[in-house]
Amino acid sequence: MAPKSDSAEGIVLNFVNEQNRPLNSQNVADFLQKFNLKKASVQKALDSLADSGRISFKEYGKQKIYLARQDQFDIPNSEELSRMKEENTKLQKQLEEQKRAISEVEGEIRTLQSNLTLEQIRAKEAKLKMEVEEMEDKLNNLRGGVTLVKFEDRKAIQEICSDRISQWRRRKRIFKDLWDAITENSPKDLKQFKEELGIEYDEDVGVSFQSFSDLIQPSKKRARCQ
Repeated sequence: MAPKSDSAEGIVLNFVNEQNRPLNSQNVADFLQKFNLKKASVQKALDSLADSGRISFKEYGKQKIYLARQDQFDIPNSEELSRMKEENTKLQKQLEEQKRAISEVEGEIRTLQSNLTLEQIRAKEAKLKMEVEEMEDKLNNLRGGVTLVKFEDRKAIQEICSDRISQWRRRKRIFKDLWDAITENSPKDLKQFKEELGIEYDEDVGVSFQSFSDLIQPSKKRARCQ
C-alpha cells in the first residue's frame, strides 16, 4: 500500500523521486525542514521505504545512500533523446529572445522614469517664470537709475579696499628692499634661490597688483568729482 502523500513517508518518497539522485539522510532532512520533519523521522521513513522496496539503497561503511527506483522512470531511446535535445535548443533560443525583450523593456522603463512628469515640468516652469520676473525687476531698477548700494556703504568698502591695497604696496616694497639687500652679492641663481626658499611673486600665482590698484583709482577720481 502506497504511503499517504502528506505522511512522513509520502513526503520523503516524493522528494527522493523528484531529486532522482544519490542522497543520504542528512541531505533529505535538510531539504525537508520546511515540513517540520526531524532527522529521526526522515531516517525512519527512508528505512521503511527501503525495506518495502519503494526506494533503493546502498551501504558504504556506516552510511546509507538512498536513490529512487529507476524502473519506475521511462528511459528515452536515442530518437527521443535527439528530439528532446532539439526541443531544448529551441527553448534556449526562445529564452534568450525573451531575455533580450525584457532587457529592452526595462531600458525603456528606465528612460521613461528619468524623464520629468507633466506635474514636475509645470512646477519647473513656474519656478523659472518667477526667477525671470525677479531678474526683470532688478534690470528695470538698474535702467531706472535706482541706487542698489548706498553711498555710505560704497564709500566704506572703497576705504577698506584702498587700505588693503596700500598695505599690499608697502609690503611689496619692504620685501623688494630686503631681497635686493640679501641677493646683491649672492653667487646663486636668483630664480633657483627663490624656489629653494619657497618664495612666490604675485605673478607666480596669477595675481596682478596693478589690476587691483586700478580698481581704486577710478573710485578716487569719482570721489573728487563729487
